Amino acid sequence: MKNIYSFEGLNLQLTYLLIFLSFAAIGCNSKETALPPGDKDNGGLILPGGFEALVVVDSIGGGSIIAQKVSQLSKSAIYTPPPPEIKGAPKSTQLSRPNNQPAGNYVGARHLAVNDNGDIYVKLRTPTTDGFGNAALRDVNGDGKADTVKIWGKYENRNRGTAMKIHNGYLYYSSELAVYRSKLKPGQLVPDGEMETVVIDEPPYHEHQAKALSFDGKGHMFVSWGIGTNSCQTENRRPGSPGLDPCPDMVDHGGIWMFDENKLNQKQSDGIRYATGMRSIVGMAWDDDTESLYAVHHGRDDFRLLWPEFYSPWKSTMLPADELFKVDKGFDGGFPYYYYDQMLEKKILSPEYGGDGIKEGDGAKLPKPLVGFPGHFAPNDILFYKGDQFPARYKEGAFIAMHGSTNRIPYPQVGYVVLFVPMKKGVVTGPWEVFADGFAGVDTIAIANDAKYRPMGLAEGPDGSLYVGDTQLGKIWRVMYKGDKSAFGATQLAAMEKRKNTISYLKTPDEMEDNLDRKGKPVHAALTYNIYCRACHQTDGSGDGNRYPPLAGSEWVNSDKTVLINIVLNGMTGPIQVKGQPYNDTMPAHASFLTDKEISGILTYVRSNFGNKAGPVTEAEVAAARKSLSKK
Repeated sequence: MKNIYSFEGLNLQLTYLLIFLSFAAIGCNSKETALPPGDKDNGGLILPGGFEALVVVDSIGGGSIIAQKVSQLSKSAIYTPPPPEIKGAPKSTQLSRPNNQPAGNYVGARHLAVNDNGDIYVKLRTPTTDGFGNAALRDVNGDGKADTVKIWGKYENRNRGTAMKIHNGYLYYSSELAVYRSKLKPGQLVPDGEMETVVIDEPPYHEHQAKALSFDGKGHMFVSWGIGTNSCQTENRRPGSPGLDPCPDMVDHGGIWMFDENKLNQKQSDGIRYATGMRSIVGMAWDDDTESLYAVHHGRDDFRLLWPEFYSPWKSTMLPADELFKVDKGFDGGFPYYYYDQMLEKKILSPEYGGDGIKEGDGAKLPKPLVGFPGHFAPNDILFYKGDQFPARYKEGAFIAMHGSTNRIPYPQVGYVVLFVPMKKGVVTGPWEVFADGFAGVDTIAIANDAKYRPMGLAEGPDGSLYVGDTQLGKIWRVMYKGDKSAFGATQLAAMEKRKNTISYLKTPDEMEDNLDRKGKPVHAALTYNIYCRACHQTDGSGDGNRYPPLAGSEWVNSDKTVLINIVLNGMTGPIQVKGQPYNDTMPAHASFLTDKEISGILTYVRSNFGNKAGPVTEAEVAAARKSLSKK
């Protein structure tokens, strides 16, 4: 036996030790980098060459997964106001979900986060019937599929709760009116400690109230504050109504606030206004490489409806751009006074403030976006990839989930994909690319509900996989790269580039050939409905399952016609329920621009179509309601 304390013995022992450590390192590394096989059809996704995808969970609360509720963690500190009292409002008893999902399902994934051990956390789009707003998923056997799904987290919440982030050992998530956090414990799927309130907003609820989150790693948390208006008109969404100047809602909305991430129960006044001039921000991300905040912005709606003298249906379809901003402190995106025209590559004066679709005003003084996407693509999340699994070209650039449009009628709806914006040191280096397609499941999306899935949330896993969540049913995909990273390039991207220029929900529509109304002229009532109603409620009256309620089978449509008439005349603001689903967007008053005959025609059309079988609404009934309105 050799003396291990001798030089020769020590050298031999060190050699054995190095060999052992080398094999151990190879084994550990193999375990870390071993990827599960993708689904044969990539879960329905279309990806660049070398990429594969698998479905982690088919639908949260549906399919073969049994969702398990866990006990309430703590009560929210937020006051939840009761819904407004509406005289004659129908009683809602039936729970309705998108795509005819059974009552009680927990439908839709907003933003996602993936922990270091691969556990996935999901902000649910629609809270459960008893108020739970989050889901936690775990793959137990390593096949990439979720074996356990737990529904948890009971707090003040509606269908615009958005964020889900892991930061410094905490899980952060947001409702419409608050940002919460829960402490994560190693190995434990669902947090069981106290649910802490980090930021508190004030009621009332309103449209665009999603609270996206981001952290700079220096102790600061950024929170978006959407503005509850389309364009800050004197009368919201009324044709020809001028804009308020200055816009009073911009004092405490329409921007991004910065907070101390370690303080609890902060109000907006405890934060610092970091940026302004942005209507609706659903996705934000801090990029460590450039030490900058980036945000994706939803442009305003309804150019054609509100200003038909300046905007054709085609221009209203294409404009305004949805934007990608690099957001420095003090940034001003221009809303509501200006919008970005990606075709002219200029900031244009909004018509509410004297614009005509051409005038720039002082728009040249405002910063241009990094990218102006075609109108209504609806960017809902942004992610800067930091992993090593994907080819190097994805290391400097942003993935963006395009939720898809609802109001491009009479042209096909667009979006419904995950895009990639190539960048270098914060500068865009080329046109945006289609990275993941196939979510919609159809070639032409006439209305939003034609799309089977709508990508919403993005997250990077510990091994560099990209996770994508769907807002319709809560389906989640895991995208992996299995090809030769050194050989990845134009050849692997060619098919995706072709799709960008040919698929109806991606390409620029031809003004004549792609107009879906060209094949038939609707009757007068249907035509009026199409002009004033279908952008929100859709051609088939189904709504969009999120912002705009359905008319098909609605208790509001099929009950007291006087209530329905008054809603059209007066408009409606505030939370309501339709078929058991909560909604909280603004319904504009139509009394000033629709005649009694037009309203009676629209309501008769609605009450006798979309599966509704209620009686007609006469011109005299509308006139009587209008007369009663004028006396108030």
